[in-house]
Amino acid sequence: MTLPAEPKIAFLASSAPEAQSALGELTSVHAQHQPENADVICALGGDGFMLQSLHQHADSGLPVFGMKLGAVGFLMNQYRAEDLLDRLRAAEPAVLRPLEVVAVTEAGTNISLLAYNEVSLLRQTRQTAHLRVHLNGQVRLEELVCDGALVATPAGSTAYNFSAHGPILPLGSSIIALTPIAAFRPRRWRGALLRADTEIKLEILDPYKRPVSATADSHEVRNVIEVRIRESRDRTVTLLFDPEHNLEERILNEQFAT
Repeated sequence: MTLPAEPKIAFLASSAPEAQSALGELTSVHAQHQPENADVICALGGDGFMLQSLHQHADSGLPVFGMKLGAVGFLMNQYRAEDLLDRLRAAEPAVLRPLEVVAVTEAGTNISLLAYNEVSLLRQTRQTAHLRVHLNGQVRLEELVCDGALVATPAGSTAYNFSAHGPILPLGSSIIALTPIAAFRPRRWRGALLRADTEIKLEILDPYKRPVSATADSHEVRNVIEVRIRESRDRTVTLLFDPEHNLEERILNEQFAT
C-alpha cells in the first residue's frame, strides 16, 4: 500500500487524558481531516479503541495506523509525535478479515455483527452453558458443557482466546480457533483449529433454563439460541505497523514469551 507523499490524516482519540493530549499535539503539527476526506486514519488509544475505530470506519477502506495510549496495545504502534509522516510511508500493512456473526435470540430476532478479534459465548447465570457444535452443517460435538466458548481470528488469538488456553495463530494462516471456556464435559476437549472458510453454528441447548450471551468484540447480544459464525469473504481492513514491530512478528514473539 502506497500513501501520498503528504497524506491527509484523520486523527481519532479515545477519551483517556493522554490520548486527548496527544491529539492536541499531533493536530497542531499535522492538519486534521475528516475520515471521508482522508488518506489514512491514525487511532490514538488502546486495543479497545482500535477495535471501536475499525467497527466505525471499516467501510471507508482507509488503512489505520494506531499508536498506543491505553492499557493494552497489541494492535498499536508505540506513540511518538515526531516523524509521523516518515513512519506512515515506511509502515507495513496487515490485512485482516473479520468474522461475520448472526446471533438468533429467544425472541426470533437475527442480529448481524462483525468481530475482528473474537466471538465469545458465555453463560448468563450460575447454570453452565450446554452447547452443540455444528461445522459446515454437520454436528461435530453433540453436547459441550462449559462456561462458554469462543471463536478467534489470528489477530485476536493472542487476546481472550490465549487467556482461555487457546492456540496462537500465525497471521495469514487462513485458520480460526474454536476454544472452550472452562469445559466440564467433555473434560479433555481443548478446542479445534478450523479452516477460515468453515461455517460454524453454536446451538444453545435448553436456553431458557441455561441462558447464554454472545459478544462480538465489544457488542453483546443476550439470550441467544444459536450463533452462526464464518470469516467474511468480502470485508477486509488494513492495519499499518512500524517495520520493526509488525503484527506478524508480535504474534510470533508472543508464542515465546516467558
